[in-house]
Amino acid sequence: MTDHPHPPAPGWRQRLPLLLVLAVALTGAVLLRDHLNFEALRAHRETLLAWRDSHFALVALGFVAAYIAIVAFSLPGATAATLTGGFLFGLFPGAVFNVVGASIGAVLIFLAVRAGLGRGLAARIDASEGRVKQVAASIRENAFPVLLSIRMVPVVPFFVMNVLPALIGVRLGVFAATTFLGIIPGAVVYTWVGAGLGEVFARGETPNMGIIFEWHILGPLLGLAALALLPLVLRRLRLMGEARP
Repeated sequence: MTDHPHPPAPGWRQRLPLLLVLAVALTGAVLLRDHLNFEALRAHRETLLAWRDSHFALVALGFVAAYIAIVAFSLPGATAATLTGGFLFGLFPGAVFNVVGASIGAVLIFLAVRAGLGRGLAARIDASEGRVKQVAASIRENAFPVLLSIRMVPVVPFFVMNVLPALIGVRLGVFAATTFLGIIPGAVVYTWVGAGLGEVFARGETPNMGIIFEWHILGPLLGLAALALLPLVLRRLRLMGEARP
């Protein structure tokens, strides 16, 4: 008999949301990759603007719902959707719509992964010994500052940051809060780019999607990320000082 028995594997009901996400993601990758992009926005911009002017509330709700679906099912086009939010609704409320849609979509895929794999995997990690258990426990213990700082600097793919916390047992409330707060700076930058797409279209150019990695943008984002980690660093320094004889 072992001291840490493995938990039972999730049944098909628990795996169903994750299987649905995988099926839609694979289908979308094949069928939608040429339809949810910047060129599609350029081609349909007049129609979208006409819909917005005629039915603002309905278009706003439809946009947020579409953004939720794109993130929840890991469909192609998240960046184009963010630009569309800025193009249709301006920096405000476009940034609000983008953040809300992305956050809800991230929570949905987090829940699907946690139900299908995360709880069982997290329990197995906790029942194991070694480095993986220590790393997972350390991340969970300091989840808020760590996840918040990573979200603020868009280096780790968004999809990975939606899935990994579910696999190691991060609490839903912490995941949701760090996602919502952490993506605000990047969402504002890309929404701002989208808000200027009218002039970009008029010149026949494409938007500068690398702007977030230019130093005048990336520098403040790195500063915010470092600020999010400051409580963790100070706590570690205090513990080190207390441990000294």
